[in-house]
Amino acid sequence: MSTFYSKFERHSHGEGLKGKSTHYCPGCGHGLAHRFLAEAIEELDIQDRTVAISPVGCSVFLYYYFDVGNSQAAHGRAPAVALGHKVANPESIVISYQGDGDLASIGMAEIMQAGQLGIPITVIFINNAIYGMTGGQLAPTTLMGQKTSTTPEGRYRLMGEPIQMAEIIAQLPGSVYVERVALFDAKNRNKTKKAIKKGLKLQKENKGFSFIEVLAECPTHLKLSPVDTEAWVKENMLPVFPLGVKKDDKKESWFHMEKPSFDPERILKEVGGSSEEIPRFSKQFPEHLAPNDVSLKLAGAGGDGAQTAAMLITLAGINEGFDATHIPSYGPESRGGTSYADVHVAREEVLSPASGTPHILLAFNQPSLMKFGPTVRKNGMILYDSSVISDEPELDTSVRMIGVPFSEIAVEVGRLVVKNIVALGALQAASEIYPSETFITAFRNALKHKAKLIPMNEEAFARGREFVKGL
Repeated sequence: MSTFYSKFERHSHGEGLKGKSTHYCPGCGHGLAHRFLAEAIEELDIQDRTVAISPVGCSVFLYYYFDVGNSQAAHGRAPAVALGHKVANPESIVISYQGDGDLASIGMAEIMQAGQLGIPITVIFINNAIYGMTGGQLAPTTLMGQKTSTTPEGRYRLMGEPIQMAEIIAQLPGSVYVERVALFDAKNRNKTKKAIKKGLKLQKENKGFSFIEVLAECPTHLKLSPVDTEAWVKENMLPVFPLGVKKDDKKESWFHMEKPSFDPERILKEVGGSSEEIPRFSKQFPEHLAPNDVSLKLAGAGGDGAQTAAMLITLAGINEGFDATHIPSYGPESRGGTSYADVHVAREEVLSPASGTPHILLAFNQPSLMKFGPTVRKNGMILYDSSVISDEPELDTSVRMIGVPFSEIAVEVGRLVVKNIVALGALQAASEIYPSETFITAFRNALKHKAKLIPMNEEAFARGREFVKGL
């Protein structure tokens, strides 16, 4: 069975010759690298175990062509995604296929950590000395004096020297095999195929991390013919990026990892969860707030408990059978400024977890109210801590503003830290997003190992509700 699809249906609809051709420019090195990778996969009989990771760059559509497992990664993050696949399924053969801008620029942290860790994955690094996909900008591997769209006069000393990735990776103790190869003639193409196959074979044998750097051609941005581009690579790139094996440790097989368990009972035990059925109290989705998806934002300074309150709202929604998400944001301003959490509670599925224009805002300090108050949508609601907030921003008149002394009530209850539970009580009374019992069940479960704190939290919740009910 061929590693390539018999017809590239996802590219140009796969009709006629387009169903057999790639999207690469004539003379591009990616085509040859793909061929050698496909042949190596077939010869090692690992197609059904292989997962290819392709991030941003000219290789972004690698999944159009390879009939293997495929994952798309964010720019530079392919090694991190590759490691995730490898530890989730240790028997898989994982390939991180990256270009120079992707790997050696935005992805430098990821490739260094992956190489240092040394878990067996195979990295194929295509070095054509340019940002090919995005317009021919200066890349980390661009040669001195080489003209690009962002260096029309050529790269000079203040821009730094070209990065020699193979030499860098070879110094990392986790790497076992590192080689730089090229594509400009038949002899070097054969070496490239052998190197790629060796990198995969070492992974198959669980011997470690391998890195194959391939000097490749980009005729489009060099503005040369394919033949002239091959000559350019040989004459200009080899003095800076010398070919050859940079590291070849004869290590024994060492990577033997138990496949992770996805057994629900075992996972619940590990995370301290329970398989006991949680009671539901909501008779229906809170469509009086929004038909299908209610968005909330909770914001305050570090220590205000906004993140914990956000998590409790999310867990409460899940307990009621809704889809719910919680996205925390911790900035450097979290001590004294504003950090926040975005929460969504959806009837069926949260389509976007961000709450850019929330239905409801809970603000625990003045900066949070001033920053996020204007983002609340029309007919929305804002609950804020009137103990510490004295000024209200000018907002649309349809937005309901409710000042509740979260902090004062919490101190009266016994501890300032329960002001976030006071806020949840106020939220319940003002919005009726869930019944009271839903919230109480959520924080009782959260405090089941600190049962002495439950009565105080119950009182804080009740006091928050009572305050809003009395307005």
